[in-house]
Amino acid sequence: MLEVDFAQLSDPGPVRPRNEDYLGYVRPSSPDQVRSHGWLFTLADGVGGQRQGGVASRAAVEEVLGGFRRAHAMESHGPLLTRLVQAANARICETEALAGPAGAGMSSTIVVCALRFDRATIAHVGDSRCYLIRDSKARALTNDHTVSNEQLHLGILSKAEAEVANTRHVLSRSLGSNLFVKVDVTEVQVQAGDVLLLCSDGLHGAVSSDEIARTVSRRSELSAAAQDLVASANRQDGSDNVSVQLIAVRGVERIGMYRGRPYKLH
Repeated sequence: MLEVDFAQLSDPGPVRPRNEDYLGYVRPSSPDQVRSHGWLFTLADGVGGQRQGGVASRAAVEEVLGGFRRAHAMESHGPLLTRLVQAANARICETEALAGPAGAGMSSTIVVCALRFDRATIAHVGDSRCYLIRDSKARALTNDHTVSNEQLHLGILSKAEAEVANTRHVLSRSLGSNLFVKVDVTEVQVQAGDVLLLCSDGLHGAVSSDEIARTVSRRSELSAAAQDLVASANRQDGSDNVSVQLIAVRGVERIGMYRGRPYKLH
């Protein structure tokens, strides 16, 4: 059976007056739910400089959590997460409309990770990331939706130029910007010993992937690793809110699929 441990931490940082990040999770209530639904983790970053960013991030996370709890047993995680993130986008648009002028421009990033059996499914919009840490190395499973990153993929900027461009923090895609949003979804097989890390750009904008991997790998306690990562981000930058979720995979249930139904692999 899939077994995980997790820790999460969110900090406003030494400069920002409020925390516009929001995070949450759904823990299965029984072994049957571990198999039928799995675990869910999600993190959202209200866009800095926009009014009501914290309202947007909280609305997005609450929409995703509620939708996951209502999901049908054995629903495929890829289509499910796509639907939940699109619902979060609609929720922010509705919240903005109801708030009137006070809510103008509210938007948010989001990254969502669902785990079941031996698979992790990740959906995201914006520049909040998910990393897979394995063998003391961190690999990004998400692709930032920023102007500089889009220009990198188009060949307009080199990798070195994109890393220092003024547009590296300017989102090309976010929740609440339009009535419809394209959601990127990826799936990876996980194994015992893996750690999945979800974070806002307050962490990955200040701390390198190598340092993230080293910090997580040297700490046996996830909560201590989360505290170290947040402290490092605040020390090296400190200009943004910092949020992190760490999910350690302790055991997996190997499965195959036949006509949409799972079967156990021996």
